Amino acid sequence: MIYNVLQYLERSVDLYSNKIALEDDKEKVSYSEYVRNAQKIGTYITNKVGGKTNKPIAVLIDRNTWSIISFMGVVYSGNFYVPIDSLMPQDRINLIYETLQPIKIIDARSKANDRIEDNYLDIVNNTEIDFVRLQRIRENMIDTDPLYTIFTSGSTGIPKGVVVSHRSVLDLVNAFEEAFSFDENAVWGNQAPFDFDVSVKDIYNALKCGGTVQVLPKKLFKMPKLLINYLCEKKVNTLIWAVSALRIVSDFKTLDESEIPQLRDIMFSGEVMPVRALNYWMDKIPQARYVNLYGPTEITCNCTYYEVDHRFRDDEVLPIGKAFSNCRVKLRDENNQFITKAGEIGEICVMGTCLALGYWNNFERTQSAFVQNPTDIAYESKMYATGDMGYYNPDGDIVFATRRDYQIKHMGHRIELGEIEVALNSISFLTVTCCLYDKQNERIVCFYQAPQECKKDIVTELAKKLPKYMWPNVYIHYEELPLNKNGKIDRTALAKKHIV
Repeated sequence: MIYNVLQYLERSVDLYSNKIALEDDKEKVSYSEYVRNAQKIGTYITNKVGGKTNKPIAVLIDRNTWSIISFMGVVYSGNFYVPIDSLMPQDRINLIYETLQPIKIIDARSKANDRIEDNYLDIVNNTEIDFVRLQRIRENMIDTDPLYTIFTSGSTGIPKGVVVSHRSVLDLVNAFEEAFSFDENAVWGNQAPFDFDVSVKDIYNALKCGGTVQVLPKKLFKMPKLLINYLCEKKVNTLIWAVSALRIVSDFKTLDESEIPQLRDIMFSGEVMPVRALNYWMDKIPQARYVNLYGPTEITCNCTYYEVDHRFRDDEVLPIGKAFSNCRVKLRDENNQFITKAGEIGEICVMGTCLALGYWNNFERTQSAFVQNPTDIAYESKMYATGDMGYYNPDGDIVFATRRDYQIKHMGHRIELGEIEVALNSISFLTVTCCLYDKQNERIVCFYQAPQECKKDIVTELAKKLPKYMWPNVYIHYEELPLNKNGKIDRTALAKKHIV
């Protein structure tokens, strides 16, 4: 019975002992080295914390293999890891630590002026594996034990720690294997930061099938041509990237001069993929499989997928598809009833093993987000209310419409800001856009990325696509829209600067 992610690691060690499991721009790690060093870190931690288990261990992360190895070391100790980016503002780090109260901090950074005593080099160079103690810990672990906690932004300004169990991650990789048939030849090009849940798919899908994770240097995403060359050099054939990362390549038309013939899977999530950007990729790399993934951190990365099997028009919206196996996704209306009719908009709600355990040390917030399924009232049946709005298309696929808090009442009309963004993003001379609502001044504000200011041209194009009451009232030009650390358009920063 598989109940612990380490069983996947150890199976891959048995099958592919000398194969490269992890690689960054400085070193390569075989599967045998991967498990051995993780066991050393696990032994060190359990000795230091007196055998405590199911407690948070913070890991100071870097863009390196040792961050991933340290995660597995924490798991060997019977505890759960919490990735911490030390480059975040110190106030945010302090808020996370205040909420988390970690019992130990491990430093996995390759270079740091403030490296702490518990750094990976000292640990692996000075620790002997205690196999007996590690086995005793394993025997007492169960699949609902927490595996990791990732902190996401909270509406109150306090970061929320989403706690995810072994069982949920096992469920995720089983569903991916069933849907996509990854094998030991898969080479993932890891783009996502390790404190962003997109990276979970790289780490654990590779762990299960015996594939390789290439940790891509962050600097390459500022130099798209070098990025493409790096992907070719490292024989990367699988991308599970944020939409913004794929858009960087299409924005610069990098594939006009470069090819990546080995790419076979290109998957994306996090934001709505502009169809123009997707069509560029599909034109240049027609042999790849393209998959639109959807799901918030609270449901363990993804709950639906849509394999793009034809070209869409620039003004169309990609479906987010249907649920993965062992997952149920429903739309509920304002009366807390599930919608079945195509075209009716409702909140996307998710049920199944994929649900997180809740928010760390925040029972009240957990209760409000993980709610009772209204159709199963005779027993506890939890579902996660995402706050995202969607509808069924005629094929039964779910289509993302907007965020619940992006639906506005403007000039007597109920408007979805997401619908305006779709129209804007279909305009050929705009790179990417987003819309916010200035409630105090009752204005729709459009932020657009383009080589130069072009408000008049935008209005001319919008007149062909939307009724006038949906046109933005204000247009703010950016040569490059700000992104948050997870690669999404930083709507919070835009609001603070221009609206609040």
